[in-house]
Amino acid sequence: MNVVRWTLRALLSHWRRHPVQFFSLFTGLWLATALLTGVQAINGQARESYARASGLIGGAPHASLQPVDGQPLPQAAFSALRRQGWPVSPVLEGAVQLADGSGRLRIMGIEPLSLPSGSRIAGAPAAVEGLIDFISPPGQGWIAAQTLAARGWREGATPALANGERLPPLQVREGMAPGVVMVDIGVAQRVLQQPGEVGRLLLPAGAEATLPPPWDARLRRDDGDGNGLDGLTDSFHLNLTALGLLAFAVGLFIVHAAIGLALEQRRPLLRTLRASGVGVRALLLALAIELGALALLGGAAGVASGYLLASLLLPDVAASLRGLYGAEIGGQLTLSPAWWLSGLGLALMGALLAGAGSLWRAARLPLLAVAGGEAWMQAHRLWLRRQGVAAAVAIAVALAAWRWGGSLVSGFVMLGGMLLGAALALPLLLSGGLRLIPTAGRSPLAGWFIADARQQLPALSLALMALLLALAANIGAGSMTEGFRQTFTGWLDQRLAAELYVRPADDAQARALQAWLARQPEVQRQVAVRGLDVEVAGHLVELTGIADDPLYRAHWPLLQSVDRPWDALFGGDALMLSEQLARRLGVGLGDAVALPAAGAPWRPRVVAIYADYGNPRGHVLVPGGELLRHWPAAPVESVAVRVAPDRVDALAARLQERFALGSDRVVDQARLKGWASQVFERTFSATAALNSLTLGVAGVALFIALLTQGQGRLGQLAPLWATGVGRARLMQLNAAQAWLLSGLTLLLALPLGILLAWALVAVINVQAFGWRLPLQVFPGQLLQLAGWAAAATALASAWPLFKLWRSRPVDLLGAFADER
Repeated sequence: MNVVRWTLRALLSHWRRHPVQFFSLFTGLWLATALLTGVQAINGQARESYARASGLIGGAPHASLQPVDGQPLPQAAFSALRRQGWPVSPVLEGAVQLADGSGRLRIMGIEPLSLPSGSRIAGAPAAVEGLIDFISPPGQGWIAAQTLAARGWREGATPALANGERLPPLQVREGMAPGVVMVDIGVAQRVLQQPGEVGRLLLPAGAEATLPPPWDARLRRDDGDGNGLDGLTDSFHLNLTALGLLAFAVGLFIVHAAIGLALEQRRPLLRTLRASGVGVRALLLALAIELGALALLGGAAGVASGYLLASLLLPDVAASLRGLYGAEIGGQLTLSPAWWLSGLGLALMGALLAGAGSLWRAARLPLLAVAGGEAWMQAHRLWLRRQGVAAAVAIAVALAAWRWGGSLVSGFVMLGGMLLGAALALPLLLSGGLRLIPTAGRSPLAGWFIADARQQLPALSLALMALLLALAANIGAGSMTEGFRQTFTGWLDQRLAAELYVRPADDAQARALQAWLARQPEVQRQVAVRGLDVEVAGHLVELTGIADDPLYRAHWPLLQSVDRPWDALFGGDALMLSEQLARRLGVGLGDAVALPAAGAPWRPRVVAIYADYGNPRGHVLVPGGELLRHWPAAPVESVAVRVAPDRVDALAARLQERFALGSDRVVDQARLKGWASQVFERTFSATAALNSLTLGVAGVALFIALLTQGQGRLGQLAPLWATGVGRARLMQLNAAQAWLLSGLTLLLALPLGILLAWALVAVINVQAFGWRLPLQVFPGQLLQLAGWAAAATALASAWPLFKLWRSRPVDLLGAFADER
C-alpha cells in the first residue's frame, strides 16, 4: 500500500502541471452526470406523483367495476349491488376548470363509510376520526399542501369554478397527489354537474367474480389500479431518458479523450514508475483510485447541477404531461437519498467506461515500449480496427431491431445501435475521406496539411464523435418537431372548422340550446355531436356520432379511404376510425370492426382512416342515426356552431348568460387552437432544451480537445517554422484543419440526422403514439444548424490559435531541445 500511495502522489502531480486537462475531465463528468441525473429526477418525480395518484385509496388490494359503455353509472347501481350483498363503494372522478382561468383540478369523489375493509384514504386509515367533517355539509376538500401553495390558496378557501359551482372548504391532507381534490361523492356530483351518477365501483380484489343480472351485461371487472397514467406516459419518459443517455454519452467522450491524452502524456512517468519497481497491478490500482476520486468530485458537482436543471425543466414537463395526458405531477422536487447516491454511481460507472480502454492499453504495452510513440500508434491502429468491428456490430443490431422489432423498446434499440455505429465509424470515415483528398503535384505543405490532419484524428476523434451525435440529434429532433408543428397546425385548421363549440350539461339542456340557436339570426348552421366510450378488443375508445354535414365532408382530413367515403359512411353499416386505433386493431379498409352495441354486437366495415394527433386513445366515427339506433342513451357531447367570426364573442356571452354555462363549456375556435398550440410548445420545450444542452456539451468537448492538443502542437509545428513558415501561416493551417474535420463531420451528420428523423416519425412515433408523421426536411433549419456548428468550431479553436499566436520563438526552439 505504501507503493500505491507514492505512485498515486506521482500520478496526481500531473494534474497540477496540466490544469486544463483536469478541467476537461472534471467538465465531462460534471456535464454528463448533470444531464442524465436531471432527466432521471424529472422522471422520478413524475413516477412518484403517479403512484400517489393511484394510491389515494390504498391499503388492501382493490378491483373495480366499470361500465362497459364507458358512461357514468346511475347511483341506483350502487344501492342495488349493496342490497345483494356486494361490498362495493362508489367513486366519481372528473376535471373542473377554475373560474379565474388559472387551470384545472382533478376531483375525486368517494363514499368513505362504504370503502372496502382495510382501505386507506390518502395515506391514513379510513377511520371515523376526521370523516364527520368530510361528509357533513358543506363537506371538506382534501388537497396536497404543494397544490394549495401553488394556487395561492389558504386552508378553508372555497375556490369558484368556471361552471358556477364552488369547492367545499379546503383542508391539507398528507399523502394527497398533486392537482387532486378529494371530496365526498355527493359534493363531487354537484361540482362535476353529474347528479345521481357514479364513475366506478370499488370492491375487494378477492370478491366473487360473477355479477348478478342485469349488471353482468353492463359492468366489467378491472383488477388494475384504475389510473393507467404510468403506462400512458411511458413513451414520454422514455424519450426524455433517451435524450439524457445521449447527453451522458457525449459527456463521456470528453472524459475518454481527457483520460487518453493524460495517459499518453504520462508515458515517461509510467516508464519511470515501472523501471523503479512498481508492478502492473499496483500501477493500475493507483490509476483506478485516481479515476474514482476524480469521478466522485465531478459526480458530486453533476448531481447538484442535475437537481438545478430538473428544477428549471420541471414546470415545462409538468405542463406537457398535463396537456397531453391529463397527468398532474408535483411542482417541487422531492428526491430520495437513493437518487443522490445513484447519481454518484453513474459518475463512477461513466468514468470506468471512459477510462477502461486507456488503462487496458497501458497495462498491455511492454515496459520498454511505454514511452515509444510508435508503440502507441500501433496500439491506436489496433484499437481502430476493433472500433470498426464494433461499429459494424452496432449497425447490424440496429438493422435487426428495425426488421424484426415491434415495440417501443426495440425502436430505441434501433436508434441506439444506429447512433453508436455511426459514432464508432466516424474516425474510419474521416481517415478514409482525408486519404481521398489529392495531394500529388501540389506543394509539400499541402501534403503535410493532409497528413497532419490525419495524425490529429486520434486526439480529436472523440470530440468529433460527440459533435456528430449532437448535430444528428438536433437535425433529427428539429426535423420531427418542425414537421409535427406544421402537420399539427394544418390538422387543427381542418378539424376545428366551426367558429364556436358548446358542451351542454345534459340532453335536456342540449335540446333547449339547439332550439334557441335555431332562432338566432346570426347562426348559419349548427351540428350536434353525440358520443360515448366503448370497449373494443380490450381498449376503451371514443365513439362519436355525426350528422351528414359539409362541416365534416369538406374539413375532416382522411389518410386512407375507399371511393366516395362519406357517401359510404352515411350509406349504413360503415365507420371511420383513427390511425392509432387501426394500427392497434390491425385492421384496414374494408375490414369489419365489432362494436359492443346495447343488443347484439354491431360489425360495420372500415371506409376511411383519419389522423387524430394528440389523442392517446382510439377514436371511431359513425353516423349519428346509427349511434342512436345501437346506443339509444348516447348523450349530446357538443354542438358545433357556424357563425360569422365577428359575432362569436357576442353569441358566446349570450349563451353563457341564457343557459348558465361556464367558460369551459362555451369555447371559440381561436381559444381551442391557442390552447392546443400552447400545449404543443410546452410539450417540446424540454426536448429542445436538452438538445441545445447536448450541442453545447459537444462544443465544450471540441474546445477541450483542441485546447489540450494545442499544448503538444509546438513539437509538430516547430519544423515548419524552422523552414520559414510564419506564425500567421501556421495559425491559418491549424484553423483550416479544425474547420476541415468539423466540416466533414457536419457532412456526415446531415444524412445521419435525416435518418434519425425518419426513425423518429416512422418507428418511434408509431410505437409510442400509434400515428405516423410525414418525413419533412427543412433546408433553412439545416443551414442554421451548420451555422451553429461553425460558431462552435470557431469558438473552440480561438483560444488554441491565440496561444499559438502568443508563442515566442524561444518556445518553438525549445521543441527541438525537448526532442533530444
